[in-house]
Amino acid sequence: MDKKVRLGVIGTGHMGQYHVNVAKMLSDATLEGIFDASTERASQIAEKHKTKAFPSEADLLKEVDAVVIAAPTFLHHKIAKQALTEKKHVLVEKPISQTVEEAKELVDLANRNNLVLQVGHVERFNGAVLELGKIADQPLLVESRRLAPFNSRISDVGVVLDMMIHDIDIVLNLVKSDVIEVKAVGSSVVSKHEDIASVVLRFANGCVACLNASRASQAKIRTLNISQKDSYVFLDFTNQEIELHRQASSTTQLGSGEIRYKQESIVEKIFVHKDNPLKQEQEHFINCIKGSVEPMVKGDSDIKTLEVAYKILQQIHEGK
Repeated sequence: MDKKVRLGVIGTGHMGQYHVNVAKMLSDATLEGIFDASTERASQIAEKHKTKAFPSEADLLKEVDAVVIAAPTFLHHKIAKQALTEKKHVLVEKPISQTVEEAKELVDLANRNNLVLQVGHVERFNGAVLELGKIADQPLLVESRRLAPFNSRISDVGVVLDMMIHDIDIVLNLVKSDVIEVKAVGSSVVSKHEDIASVVLRFANGCVACLNASRASQAKIRTLNISQKDSYVFLDFTNQEIELHRQASSTTQLGSGEIRYKQESIVEKIFVHKDNPLKQEQEHFINCIKGSVEPMVKGDSDIKTLEVAYKILQQIHEGK
């Protein structure tokens, strides 16, 4: 596919407008237009970004090769199914759908039609996460913290599908082993869904992951720590930074003036190429469509992520 990919965006809310903004910057795609259920919002966004607002999803689908779906979660399956049925490539925001069955149906439909179906796990494209795969090859213990103040714009899902799903996705793709045990607790604080969740995952290869997420915290913290046999990795998503701690030979050194000190460990700061992760996500999507790269994560992996997320939610709700 040599010509530019014609791209459309469906849903121009909080996340959708970022997608519209990024879509205009792509070198191998053209933004053909947008659709939003609110015609007023659609025309505002279209005017701001100098693009076309389509009267319906169907009208938009006729004019594009691919779509970004940033509508509310409960609409993901319906819109993605419509697009895939019409042989359009799809980038759908996370979570892929409301049920595991719906996710399987979409993945199957994309595979049958030889289409790209990518889920918007934007943290996969965080510079630090891209580097992480090269240094974390045998995790023993993974600890993640994703805390933030409450944001009233997210009302259709709780903290597990809104925030923790990023960490489930990253950890599953990092550990590359089956989850054999899930333990989860959570509670609602500011909404009707769970706003705090604490989860322990045990993997077949012995690795243990502890995931904590909150959208009722006054500080914004997004970190991931990995303990391995001979190293400890600390990742900060916000700054896109990685520190690698390695044990040094614990010898006592003599400094000037007979100061004795012990070198316990060496800390290395990993160089991270920092870019806009959302732009990299869309570029990857376009490159997959053009056939120049293989999808970073296959659809089956997204199904596994969703399965684990729903096991967590089930335990939280049973616990209540």
